[in-house]
Amino acid sequence: MTDVDAGGRDRLALAVLTQYRMATSEQMHLILSPDVRTEQTRRRLMKLRAEGLIDRVTLPQAGRLRVWHPTQYGAQVASEWPELRGRRPPKTATDPTAVRLAVGHALTVTKTGLQFLQDARKRGDLCQPLDWLPEVYHPLGAGEAVIPDALLYYRSRDTDSGTGGSMMRAFVEVDRATMGPERLAAKLGNYGRLHRYVPTPIGRRLTLEPLQEEWRRRYHLFPRLLFVLDGTGPAGIDTRVRALHAATADPALTALLHDVPVLVAPLVDILQHGPSAPVWRPVQDPDRRVRWTDPRR
Repeated sequence: MTDVDAGGRDRLALAVLTQYRMATSEQMHLILSPDVRTEQTRRRLMKLRAEGLIDRVTLPQAGRLRVWHPTQYGAQVASEWPELRGRRPPKTATDPTAVRLAVGHALTVTKTGLQFLQDARKRGDLCQPLDWLPEVYHPLGAGEAVIPDALLYYRSRDTDSGTGGSMMRAFVEVDRATMGPERLAAKLGNYGRLHRYVPTPIGRRLTLEPLQEEWRRRYHLFPRLLFVLDGTGPAGIDTRVRALHAATADPALTALLHDVPVLVAPLVDILQHGPSAPVWRPVQDPDRRVRWTDPRR
């Protein structure tokens, strides 16, 4: 690593690819250095590739689009850094064949995260590149887990209160219409299970200390839940929104829906208007349009 600026954007570039799994050259430029010439980002990526830290695959069917990903060595190096501690990517994220097979969904997840990042910059909110965390594991017991496509950390500007802004978190599920509407709606049930899941420690002595939900170990409030829909036209979007709405009738979801904003929006609307615009539909009332940052209640 003789030519790597470990204190600057070289380090951030490797950290982003290790955390995001993969990104195109254009996405990397917009994430890292939108204030400089694109050529500077390309040279940075080529330098890291020469060091064996990252590599790329080329997609002939997409106009020879270049998609960057960490190498096994690069992921090992970055995973030791404090900002990525505990965020070791799966081995498939460093395998060129696995990257090529997973590229459609992964790039859409990266595209979605980039929209939140760019919108925060425009609005003066705080959302850094590493505040978008794909595939964070949340156990449900018995070997089951909820793994959202991404966990978003976001601080909105709040000039009126003088508190420095409101800290928000959101689980983001990106749906590309590769599964039926019922399977998409079933994800809502999984989040309902996570919301009420209380682990029972093995060998725990009987005490007066109350058990609490597993998610409270990580979050002060249960993160908002955002469904982003892509890969289908308006009719398909409406079908999927209706499926999510129908799932809200399940009594097991009452507590989740009472405590947590659950919103859905087409990716095309997010790309056109920005994620902070009122393009989100509450699953309980899909005829309304709200902002994802609106107060919970």
